[in-house]
Amino acid sequence: MKYLLITLLVPFYMLSQNDLLSEIDTKKVDTKSTSAFKSLKIVNFESTKLVGKGDLFFVVAHRFDYVKNGFEDFFGIDDAVTQIKFAYGLTEGVTLHISRTGFQKTYDAGIKYLLVSQKSDGFPLTIVGFNSVAINSEMKKQFFPLLEFKHRLTYVSQLLVSRKVSDKLSLELAPTFFHENVVRDILDSNNNVITPNPQENSQLAIGIGGRYKLAKRWSLNMDYGAHLNRASQSIYKNPISIGVDLETGGHVFQMHFTNSRAMHESGFLGQTTGEWTKGEISFGFNLVRVF
Repeated sequence: MKYLLITLLVPFYMLSQNDLLSEIDTKKVDTKSTSAFKSLKIVNFESTKLVGKGDLFFVVAHRFDYVKNGFEDFFGIDDAVTQIKFAYGLTEGVTLHISRTGFQKTYDAGIKYLLVSQKSDGFPLTIVGFNSVAINSEMKKQFFPLLEFKHRLTYVSQLLVSRKVSDKLSLELAPTFFHENVVRDILDSNNNVITPNPQENSQLAIGIGGRYKLAKRWSLNMDYGAHLNRASQSIYKNPISIGVDLETGGHVFQMHFTNSRAMHESGFLGQTTGEWTKGEISFGFNLVRVF
């Protein structure tokens, strides 16, 4: 009986030995998540960074007037568009935000959610979804007699795809769909409003951006949005922005130049009027504080 038990147990013993040997021979893979950006935005475009669970970010952003005006308005500093934003980490992978911007007196609410993370020895990209709705409260019934609440709304959907290429370089691609319930200011060569409006309400754009680390606390940031189905008669331009980030303890301070004074997605993608070649460039900053 004793020999029978030994005979039955030997195969299990050999299998357990093989399993232990395979564990010794197998190299453990480090799958630590890799963060591409330090702030919630590259410049204008949302980055793939999310707010940590339970954290509250307070953001104050300014876009001054064009620098081309010189000392008349102190290079635009006398006239600022301001945005106040709160972003909250509902979970580790979901961020909610609300904001108010002086541009068209816009209220904006959005959600950003993690779909997949870049791993140091795994998946090569971070993919984040972003959706928002903006309310233009500047439109007045006295000027638009048929105005309804729905006419104030604009919807945005983005897929944010980033990669931390190296310790210094991070890149992002942002295919975007946005829908304006009301499209205005499409002009002919004599600056007369064209009717019916040739601009489709549903619009497509693609954003590209990146961050290059210059020093321990400094980085160079840049982003650009290409509108893909803008009407040829449109007065609006593609937004392009360049600036630097400074990390200072509990917050990130972003300073930049941009041809867009709007800071919500549908605003800078669909209603940027500045041209860099004409000096229509605004100095701006984003100040982010973490609570």
